[in-house]
Amino acid sequence: MKLGVFTVLYQNLAFEEALDKLAAMGVEAVELGTGNYPGNSHCNPDELLESPEKLRVFQRAIEDRGLMISALSCHGNPLHPNKETAAEAHDVWRKTVLLAERLGVEVVNGFSGCPGDHAEAKFPNWITCSWPPEYSEALDWQWKEAVIPYWKEEAIYAERHGINIAFEMHPGFVVYNPETLLKLREQVGENIGANFDPSHLIWQGIDPVEAIKKLGREKAIYHFHAKDTYMDQANISVNGVLDTKHYSKILDRSWTFRSVGYGQNEKLWKDMVSTLRAVDYDYVLSIEHEDMLASIDEGLGKAIHLLKGILFKEKLTEMWWA
Repeated sequence: MKLGVFTVLYQNLAFEEALDKLAAMGVEAVELGTGNYPGNSHCNPDELLESPEKLRVFQRAIEDRGLMISALSCHGNPLHPNKETAAEAHDVWRKTVLLAERLGVEVVNGFSGCPGDHAEAKFPNWITCSWPPEYSEALDWQWKEAVIPYWKEEAIYAERHGINIAFEMHPGFVVYNPETLLKLREQVGENIGANFDPSHLIWQGIDPVEAIKKLGREKAIYHFHAKDTYMDQANISVNGVLDTKHYSKILDRSWTFRSVGYGQNEKLWKDMVSTLRAVDYDYVLSIEHEDMLASIDEGLGKAIHLLKGILFKEKLTEMWWA
């Protein structure tokens, strides 16, 4: 397994300056944003697709520092009911696939998106219950009329370019847990899989180890985000886990994103790494830093330190004892 970083945390730095910083910290891989929510400060598809020379310089900058690209990330909402918003997200997605192919990167990360509740809706509608019956009807409409038709076509497009689609299971979008991911995979194709981010599963009450087993048995994990979540049991006991308060309201929220090891204990992270190995995931753990209580450098440094100590680096040996 390799240790990586989602470089958007250093988007204020020039690309090569960010690479130097990460290489010095012992990182082996970078995940690069190409637009939509992550922005494209380090990896602009328009520029790189238009200029073979810029593409060569870009690749050389990464390779010369002993790094690799684990994935390109274009998290957006191509199913947004606002046609302009959806078109922009779709355009970035398509260009990202083309760029990934040119770079020899096999994984593009993103969100499944979320449509409205009917053809003329103005805003996305994330449906979380089956009753009253109009909710079930709207959910059925979303999947049949928007989600499956769109991603069926895009899965074919991605396959044509040798790309696996890795969805981050994120509440607010139609794919938010293993069940919804596998539902879409079954309907669309096996190049649909997960950018497995435990932080979004933990606050939903999902055991990330069991989720890794579930998706791993289906060979449906294509990338992994190392991000943690702290659960405030006192607030949960009163308000549950659904929480729309701003992330800065740390003392009042039911859960908060943290650096690796500051939300869940080291044992859980060791269990996740071990389970990843058990399902034959031998790729990158890409750190995503979103911690309100730690600076970027310190929060990232602590995550790197913890993960370096628990990642398996050597190939498995034969089971000599049995």
